[in-house]
Amino acid sequence: MPTLLSFLVRVFLVAAGLLFAASLAAAALVMLVAWALRAGWAKLTGQPATPFIVRIDPRAGFRRMYRRAGEPSRTPRADAVQPGRAADDVTDVEPR
Repeated sequence: MPTLLSFLVRVFLVAAGLLFAASLAAAALVMLVAWALRAGWAKLTGQPATPFIVRIDPRAGFRRMYRRAGEPSRTPRADAVQPGRAADDVTDVEPR
């Protein structure tokens, strides 16, 4: 019984893989046909065939975040200052 169940699971997984591969091939074929029709129409009308371009600037996300952040606050947080502790108690670490 376990061998029959494992065989059926394997058959199901192979069928799912084949279905996924066929769907990827169909999507690629649709995109190829759309590109060929677009290029053919451009050639037929005498216009230059412009390529599909996705303009993505990776720096745009950083710029947007820096703009949205605004100016840092000059007042310290309430939990950053410990009561009863003077600035004279703080010593710097000397690098070796």
